[in-house]
Parts: sequence; C-alpha cells; structure tokens
Amino acid sequence: MSDKQVNIHREGAGASAKAHRPIMLAIAGDSGTGKTTLTAGLVAALGRDRITSVAADDYHAYDREERKDLPFTPLNPKCNYMDIMDQHFHHLSMGQPILKPVYDHDTGALGRPEYIRPAEFVIVEGLLPLYTKRSRACFDITVYLDPPEDIRIAWKLRRDTTKRGYTEEQVRKDLEKREPESAEFIRPQRANADIVVRFSPIEERGETAEDPLSAYLLLRPTISHPDLTTILDEDVKAGMHLKLRRDEDGKPVDSVHIHSYADREDTKRVEQAIWDELGVHEPVPESLGRLDSESRDEPLALTQLILLYHLIQAQQSAGNH
Repeated sequence: MSDKQVNIHREGAGASAKAHRPIMLAIAGDSGTGKTTLTAGLVAALGRDRITSVAADDYHAYDREERKDLPFTPLNPKCNYMDIMDQHFHHLSMGQPILKPVYDHDTGALGRPEYIRPAEFVIVEGLLPLYTKRSRACFDITVYLDPPEDIRIAWKLRRDTTKRGYTEEQVRKDLEKREPESAEFIRPQRANADIVVRFSPIEERGETAEDPLSAYLLLRPTISHPDLTTILDEDVKAGMHLKLRRDEDGKPVDSVHIHSYADREDTKRVEQAIWDELGVHEPVPESLGRLDSESRDEPLALTQLILLYHLIQAQQSAGNH
C-alpha cells in the first residue's frame, strides 16, 4: 500500500472508526538525541494505560554480532525491516494490533516478538520513523530532534559508556563509522517534521554542553500550533520568546526559544495558558520536565507540553474525547 493509499484508508474510515483510532506521534532523530527522554515525559503525563510507546529501532534486521560483518550500520534502511515497520505503523494507525519485533539495546540481541494493541495515543520513536512516505502518512504529528553534534556526541558517550557497557574508544569509533549514513539517511528526515526540537547552550552567554540547555523549537505550518503570539508576551520575554525566521529551505517558520534560565513562575503561567487553549479540566501534568525524582528542566517541560497539546488537540479534532 502506497503513502497515498494509506492516507485514503485513514481518511476514508467512517466517523466511528476515526473517532476510535489512536493519535499517532513520531519522534525521529539520530542515536543519542534524547528521543527516549522526551517520550518518557509524555508517557508519564498521559499514563501508561492511555499511551502506547513503540521503538522503531526494534525493527533491526540483524543482531549486534551479525552486524560486525556487514558493510552498513543500523542507520541504514538495509539494516532494518522497513517494509514490516511501515506495515505495522499503518496497522497501529487504524487501531489494529501488531506482533512487534524486539531488539535489546543492552545485549544487542533480538528477542521474542511482543504483542502490541494500540491505546488512545501511540508514540513511535527511533532512527527512521520518518524515512519513507508510507510511514509518514501514518502519523498525525511528526517531530525531529536536532541537537548540535557536539551535544549529541556527549550524550551518546555518557549513555553508551554508563548504560550499555561500551568504552569511550568504542563509542567514538562507532560514531565515525556511522557518520556517512547519518548524513544520508537520518538528517534528511528533519525536512519532513512538523516540529524540529533542538536543545543546546546559548553560545552568546558562554554556555557549554555542561550547562543547563535551552530549547529551540521550529513550528512548521503543517499542523495547527497553539497561539503563542499572545501567550509569549512582554512579561515573559526575558526567558521565552517567539520569532519568525527562515528555515533551511528558505520558507518562513515560527521559532520558539525557551531559555534555560527561564523563571519558574513565568513558565508556569505559559504552561497554563497553553493548557487552557485545550479546554480540558485536568491540571497541567506535574511530571513534565522531570529528569529524575528531584530535578525539573523548564525547557524540556514546555517542549513536552507543546507535544502533549498536539496529541490532545488531534484527539479532540477526531472526535475521540
């Protein structure tokens, strides 16, 4: 089934089917860009009973040992069951269950397939969820994580050496091997995202990767965003502001900057204003922006809230609320 047929299938469903199909969000990005952290906050905010989280990297066709003798890396579509992944995303988007493959990132082994039945919301995060037209047609909201390369390398080094048992030398060697395929297959997905998210230091202030990071969001007019022109007013300008800028393709796009030093009282007011646009009765989820049980990151919290806004707005538009 082509991407156009997928769109026709989804849009051609009856009112009842549309109202009960899940809302689909894709979060794409290179290895170590923070996809899992961003997803975890959304899952905590909505509750695991309402949201299904799917790792697109589970569709690796080879285990870690087998890949040692291959001329390509997991970033290459040849290293993944792309046709099955596309098929499964389509099934999930129509509210149908799948038997999802499992890849263990700790051991590098392929595990027993997992039966997945989609909940109200489905988040797919991984290296290649926006690579094919057919895959992209399955999603209501698409996101690409785009941190500066030095930040990404620092994050990947920290994660792979502390959680996955690699040495720093092994990680750097792997990064060097992956770079050509990252440029060829991963980064081009940025052009297909409704929202591009970049966490980075403010160089003008002399900040580095070791400092708290600010968030920069490009909001493309491919979906309807909250009206930030009235929300990000002069009262919060010191920590957050909205600009109209040119994207990489030269097209105008809204750019939201949420600085790491934004005052909590200001971010709380902005959060409430965005939340109020949805007209829901529940309070703003307190789990947003949580890095652990004691620390909270304001740029991360507002980024997660904007994504949460889109999930709920899409559900309301579909009549499933």
